[in-house]
Amino acid sequence: MTDYSDVLDDVRRGMIPAHIYNDRGIFELEKRKIFSRAWIFVGHESEIAQPGDYVVRRVLEDSFIVTRDEDGCVRAHFNMCLHRGMQVCRAEMGNASHFRCPYHGWSYRNDGRIVGLPFHQEAYGGEEGFARKGQRLLPAPNIGIYNGMIFLSLDAGAPPLEEYLGDFRFYLDFYTKQSPGGIELHGPQRWRIKANWKIGAENFAGDMYHTPQTHTSVVEIGLFREPNAQKRKEGALYWAGNGGGTTYKLPDGTLEERLRYVGYPDPMIERMKQCWSAEQLAIIGTDGFMFSAASLYPNMSFVHNWPKVGTSDDVLPFITLRQWQPISEDETEVLSWFAVDAAAPEDFKALSYKAYLMCFGSTGMFEQDDVENWVSLTNTAAGSMARRLLLNSRMGLLADGSEVAPRLSAEQFSGPGIARQGYSEFNQRELLRRWADDLARPSADPAVAAASNGAAANGESRAVSRK
Repeated sequence: MTDYSDVLDDVRRGMIPAHIYNDRGIFELEKRKIFSRAWIFVGHESEIAQPGDYVVRRVLEDSFIVTRDEDGCVRAHFNMCLHRGMQVCRAEMGNASHFRCPYHGWSYRNDGRIVGLPFHQEAYGGEEGFARKGQRLLPAPNIGIYNGMIFLSLDAGAPPLEEYLGDFRFYLDFYTKQSPGGIELHGPQRWRIKANWKIGAENFAGDMYHTPQTHTSVVEIGLFREPNAQKRKEGALYWAGNGGGTTYKLPDGTLEERLRYVGYPDPMIERMKQCWSAEQLAIIGTDGFMFSAASLYPNMSFVHNWPKVGTSDDVLPFITLRQWQPISEDETEVLSWFAVDAAAPEDFKALSYKAYLMCFGSTGMFEQDDVENWVSLTNTAAGSMARRLLLNSRMGLLADGSEVAPRLSAEQFSGPGIARQGYSEFNQRELLRRWADDLARPSADPAVAAASNGAAANGESRAVSRK
């Protein structure tokens, strides 16, 4: 087995071996040591709002039916029949009280319990040959929900979801809880790019530095109020818990004036004031920062922006959630959802969706700019010379490791974690440090894994009640 300890040490000091963005051995390690343990976003409760609603989502190669059963519980079943292993559900989404395997007709309730087995008596001798009682589709080892966002972990012993999220929950609320009813999701759009999954996650976590170069044309055509992309350096970066992101610096004004500046109508502003804490409101109203892109480790990202969507100078905000689903070391499937406050006016929802498609839909202007860079990086990382090159990711640090600019104080930035103003690569380094630490962790104890799998196989069901 290849020893990657030197690679991981280089990553921790901010010198990135270029080949980590296109390396088969590293990708196999990521599958075993990151995606088999982390909490992975798979959907939102608004996508399965009614009993029987379901979506089919993957964690790498593992397919899960994420459904709301007849009692209102959110469940996730491994999408594989107990008989001969056929996928039980082949549709991407729908509503069903039962799932019937198309191979031999075994059927299951949407809570996972087996209820139908053709020729049970003739083929198996009835209950004596195959006892149906207690048999169910294999449940996901761990399921958790925060603000309606549904996460799965393949590790039965994973820490609770809220503990995993840590202080990043403070920032998640900006994207996912603008009113008591939370958000609703539409989508996802899906497309594949010939790029490594880590690149997008890093970019959304904190790369404000690329905006003046990569996205200059988007600003020059007048899509935004700001006269130039250089204003990104006035924003702040933050990292807290298991995620971090970027902010824009807003003009002077009150909380209400600043929220109106990015296009929110007064009724939505009043609901935000009811839902967000004093500290959350202070980031905008007192400190003058508006949240923008962010990433939750390992592969979930967010964007909040406010382009012009009509012929006037008025802007309107949109929010998108996305997942970077690894396919291989050099290919990623992007799942991109449009998110909007469930209580927002219908005309706001329509224009916000238009703004999302224009900027970050599958053919969005920002999307096309970014993907061109990411594909080039991935292709170049596959060559032999990339194994000799360390990419410099130490922006914001002096040679001795001290910081170029001081961290923002609690009086300057009201949120948890560490915040900094100006261009730097602190967030990207933080994300990759977590990546390196995960790859360095020993593999799971086989005895513990076997016990967890045995418990699931014996019908131990995991669900989250939302009655």
